[in-house]
Amino acid sequence: MAVEYTIPGMLIRDHMVDAPLDWSKPEGESIRIFAREVCDPARRRETLPLLAFLQGGPGGKSPRPSNGGPPWLAEALKTHRVILIDQRGTGRSSRIESATMARFADGRAAADYLSLFRADSIVADCEHLRKTVFGGGRWQTLGQSYGGFLTLTYLSKAPEGLSACYVTGGLAGLGATADDVYRRTYPRVTEKNAAYYRRYPGDAERIGRIADYIDTNEVRLPDGDRLSVRRFQTIGIDFGMAPGYENIHWLVDEAFSGPNEDRLSDRFLASVMSLTSYDDNPLFAVLQESIYGQAGTPTAWAAERIRAEHPAFAGDRRPLLLTGEMMYPWMFEEIRSLRAFRAGVEVLATHERYVPLYAPARLAANEVPVAAVIYHDDMYVDAGLSLETARHVANLQAWVTNEFEHDGVRQSAAVLRRLMTLVREQGGPLAS
Repeated sequence: MAVEYTIPGMLIRDHMVDAPLDWSKPEGESIRIFAREVCDPARRRETLPLLAFLQGGPGGKSPRPSNGGPPWLAEALKTHRVILIDQRGTGRSSRIESATMARFADGRAAADYLSLFRADSIVADCEHLRKTVFGGGRWQTLGQSYGGFLTLTYLSKAPEGLSACYVTGGLAGLGATADDVYRRTYPRVTEKNAAYYRRYPGDAERIGRIADYIDTNEVRLPDGDRLSVRRFQTIGIDFGMAPGYENIHWLVDEAFSGPNEDRLSDRFLASVMSLTSYDDNPLFAVLQESIYGQAGTPTAWAAERIRAEHPAFAGDRRPLLLTGEMMYPWMFEEIRSLRAFRAGVEVLATHERYVPLYAPARLAANEVPVAAVIYHDDMYVDAGLSLETARHVANLQAWVTNEFEHDGVRQSAAVLRRLMTLVREQGGPLAS
């Protein structure tokens, strides 16, 4: 039974359903899938079109609404009933964390389990929810970042469940391997670093000083992890978001403490711990390369290998370059919340029996209206790959812009508004 309550401006219904862990073995072990239904309280008795939100990640739970936001949600609630789905393994959907991995005898068993949390399984969960909880009619989807990858899988495997799709910064390269992705994104991260140091020229010296201090002292984070220079570099993942440069600048601005600024401040260390640990979303690190897995091609720690082609990212180079959305094998040794996953991810890196997530022929014949924004300067999802994909998906309208960073839909309701207008002007969503 759904649990119903009201917060300012939103009526909430919480739903929980059982689903197979392995959709190819529906009679086997089950997991739980959670979805939060949100609508305008004044329209609670109206029949409104459904908009299912496909969260970014991988490993991201759905947003928790508050104070009328995020902006896209407030916009959507003007016309839709919104379904916020916690993807399997996240939030309240049989969440995976360190303790979960204790059940597995070895890395192979752990990897087999983790491989059941890819896009094909998530789409099957969405279809299960649509049919069993929300009446079985077609629904619209909004896919942010990895949610756009999920959208392409959804269009490939179950387009009959969709009436329209909106994608924000998430058109994956249909045939791109992890190597392809990182060969495109490392140069983009280099450009973001250069732009950051142009905006805050004094930070080049300060960040170098921080790295030198970390390199010559045993620096411990509040959770006991030792802070290395390479872990410190991973804070650059924030460069791809609208407030990212400012977030990093104000972090390093207060890095040092003491009468002579001769030690790292507690505030800095606590913030770095929060930014570089994965207690809230370990699957983001665990599955990051697997989302690019193509049949016959193991990912083989692509980010680590391709980094070797870019010596400017070495920890002893100055100005120090911060890294982006890259996951490295050493992270599963140095970061407390990831250590339990180490054996599993080592096996995942050798996995090559990937189930295809995209059906090019089906996408080429797609009839579901799709509107996608491609962020020209996106640090995480290469615009070139996105444009190539857009050319191979029928009935897709692409809007290319450099007005926003990767989180544009979170910053402005105008992004979703424009995508909905693009679909409406071409005849609107399909009948549900």
